[in-house]
Amino acid sequence: MSSDALRAAPESAFRLGDVQPGFRGVITAVRRPSGSAPGATDPEELELRLLEFGFVEGAQVEVLQEGPIGGDPIAVRVDDMRVALRRSEAMNVILAAAST
Repeated sequence: MSSDALRAAPESAFRLGDVQPGFRGVITAVRRPSGSAPGATDPEELELRLLEFGFVEGAQVEVLQEGPIGGDPIAVRVDDMRVALRRSEAMNVILAAAST
C-alpha cells in the first residue's frame, strides 16, 4: 500500500476500490484525489460528492456487487443506503476491516 492516499494509513487500511464483493468495513477517511485525469470529476467536487452520499468517517460499508466488465462500477451499502460508483472514485475512500 504505497500510494499517497494510504501513506499515513495503518497496515490494516484498504481502499474501497481495491476490495471485492462481500467485504465489510468501516470508513476511516475520505481523501481528495491528488491528481485529475482529463475529463475526470474535479477532485474537490468528488470529495464533496462522496461526503454527501454518506461516505463519512465511521460509516459501515459492504461491497455488494461489481460490474461484469472490469469490475466497474461497484455497488456498495453505506449504512442503510445503496450507492454505485466507479472504482477510480472508490479509491479515495479508506476503510478498516469490520471486526467479525
